Amino acid sequence: MSTEGQTKGTDSAARKSGPLVAITRWLENLGETAFAYLLLTPVFILLGSIALYPLLRTLELSLYINVLGAGDPEFVGFQNYVEMFTGARDSDFPGSTTFLPAAETSSSFPFVHIDGWLRSALVVTLLFTFVSVFFETIIGFGQALLLDQEFRGRRWLRTAIIIPWAIPIVIQGMMFYLMFHPSTGFLTPYLSSIGLVAPTNTLNDPWSATLIVIVADIWKTSAFMALLILAGLQSIDRNLYDVARVAGATRWQQFKMITFPLVLPAVGIAVLFRTIDAMRIYGLIDSVSSCTVVPSLSCMVVETFNTSRGLSSAVAFVTAGIIGLIVTVVIYQQYREGI
Repeated sequence: MSTEGQTKGTDSAARKSGPLVAITRWLENLGETAFAYLLLTPVFILLGSIALYPLLRTLELSLYINVLGAGDPEFVGFQNYVEMFTGARDSDFPGSTTFLPAAETSSSFPFVHIDGWLRSALVVTLLFTFVSVFFETIIGFGQALLLDQEFRGRRWLRTAIIIPWAIPIVIQGMMFYLMFHPSTGFLTPYLSSIGLVAPTNTLNDPWSATLIVIVADIWKTSAFMALLILAGLQSIDRNLYDVARVAGATRWQQFKMITFPLVLPAVGIAVLFRTIDAMRIYGLIDSVSSCTVVPSLSCMVVETFNTSRGLSSAVAFVTAGIIGLIVTVVIYQQYREGI
């Protein structure tokens, strides 16, 4: 064999056994699930470096009593958490806000201490999250079903629905603040006549202000739910509806057997996103009323950061833990439905 032939044979063998070829063969032998996780690895690394470190840092700060201007922080372990859940640190929160509901308080509602519950940052946050996400899902689902139909002017209607979501939180908060302001508000007389809000000092009444904040959030973010659910609706194969109509299925049966089951994963993702966002409510409360009137967990984190950094970090870590629990439950439920 000539020298040239030996050289070509060596080059051909190198191309068949090089590291790049080995990596390519390894990728080809991966399963679909393993390949998907491999593609997501850079995302996991990026999110871990961005989210995991601040979370661990927050946990570290929560183990100290760190009062601004009081010298070096003192390590106290889980004392901040114990005192927060037992109510011993409620005096560090602004106004009469508490972390858990107050045990003794007057109430105009039988068997329910409504005033004490609405002073609890944990209760107000969970109440706001449940009520707002529930109604946003229903309204968003209805809007998505409407926008999924073919009719004249559908593009203009889609644009109109998105407008509230595009408005900045500060402007949105100012709009609702002016609508219920004692001197400029025009909705207070009508709503107070049916007992929904306080007739005077509406934005400083805990029940009235909480209701206004919830309505403002529903008005703004229902469009977000509608867009996500609409994406799920438009991914459904239209041939399924043709087959159902040929089989004599009514529109309700088509919705029950085709639309709802197939769009349910998209609804779950939309609910998950909105729940996470609702648990972190702060800007809307601060724009419409104040954190002392409508307390939330995020409000407590911001309001106590400069006075007690350890307590603020403890509240933030508890909030992250609740969000993590909700995310885990929703993802597990989605996984079970996928099986």
